[in-house]
Amino acid sequence: MDAVFDLNQTMKLHLHVQKDDEPLFKELTEQYAAACSEISEYVFDHDFILNFQDLQKALYSHIRTDYKLKAQFTISSFKTVTARYKTVKTQLFKKPFKYKNEHGKWETIPRTLEWLQKPIHFKRPQADFVRGRDYSFVNGKSGEKLLSLNTLGRRIRVSFDIPEYFGRYLDGSWKFGGGKLVNLLGEWYFHISMVKVAAETFDSSHPAHVVGIDRGLRFLATTYDETGKTVFYDGKKIMAKKDAFQNIRSELQTKGTKSAKRALKRISGRENRWMSDINHQISKTLVSKYGKGTLFVVEDLSNVSFDEENLSSRTKQQRQQLRTWAFYQLEYFLTYKAHASGSDVQEVAADYTSQRCPKCGRILKFNRRHETHEYMCDCCGFRSNDDRVGAMNIQLLGTMYVSGDAHPRFGARKET
Repeated sequence: MDAVFDLNQTMKLHLHVQKDDEPLFKELTEQYAAACSEISEYVFDHDFILNFQDLQKALYSHIRTDYKLKAQFTISSFKTVTARYKTVKTQLFKKPFKYKNEHGKWETIPRTLEWLQKPIHFKRPQADFVRGRDYSFVNGKSGEKLLSLNTLGRRIRVSFDIPEYFGRYLDGSWKFGGGKLVNLLGEWYFHISMVKVAAETFDSSHPAHVVGIDRGLRFLATTYDETGKTVFYDGKKIMAKKDAFQNIRSELQTKGTKSAKRALKRISGRENRWMSDINHQISKTLVSKYGKGTLFVVEDLSNVSFDEENLSSRTKQQRQQLRTWAFYQLEYFLTYKAHASGSDVQEVAADYTSQRCPKCGRILKFNRRHETHEYMCDCCGFRSNDDRVGAMNIQLLGTMYVSGDAHPRFGARKET
């Protein structure tokens, strides 16, 4: 069966803002964020009402008057808040609450918005723009491309750094969506969402390659394909740098001064950008290596717990690294890059992928030896790197999916 993907991208433009125009941007983004925070409090206090019409009826006049927002910005503020809550709702659903019942067995409870202890707060100054109404591309006097942006006062034109890829988005195949004005370290940026409908197709029944990907720390990604080839993406240096970030954070948190808190914010942003860059590099390498028509198979980590008991064999440092590394981000980057190239990403059940012998199918927890990073089957004698074994089992689940099993998974065998 052919799958058709809508390709979504975000174009980030660095703006050249004139000194006289900067106060207009600052006023708009601060007022917009404050309005969003008040709407968010209303949503929180009224049983998480997310119906746009109901919110507009209750708050429109007040928000527009008190925050001096124009009509379209007022409407956009409601959409910004409801979209944020819907995103959080999805995130909570993917991470259910886990507890042990009276029989010592783990059970889960789905988490909803009612689990939030306080309203979502929009700390970062921002403003969302509607294409055609609040922003548009125009030509300057000398023919250069400019952005025409609305503010609370007047409409202004700003120049921007034109990325090398800018031209390909103007070929008529891309549809421009909303824009977001943000400030990062004193610089102004405008983010534009774009979609390319039916950009690529993927035949899930006849993929060119089926690649299993095991994500971890010692190796950020270990891949195994249908030819039996294994590739390890070393994470030793990456984790060393992450530990360095953690040590700096610990020192700053101990100080507790205002300057230390400001430094913590800078460090956090720097670390997040660095982690994103690493995940971009890995996902780009994988997509480029295998090309069009590849099915990348990853474990579904939504129900995988990184609590103390499940990580009892890991050191305190390793447990901290597992909880904070952006595994989901790597999957997200890989997915949209795969779709852009006519490939796809499929999640499979994570059950027993690290405990199953790829040769005889034996499932035994203690066959995996964390201390030596090995898997040694007590039944058939198969022996290999434990991350490679995980990738092999994930790849097999992908093959089962291609063969028609919509929900492939491994069942436990009795341990003897």
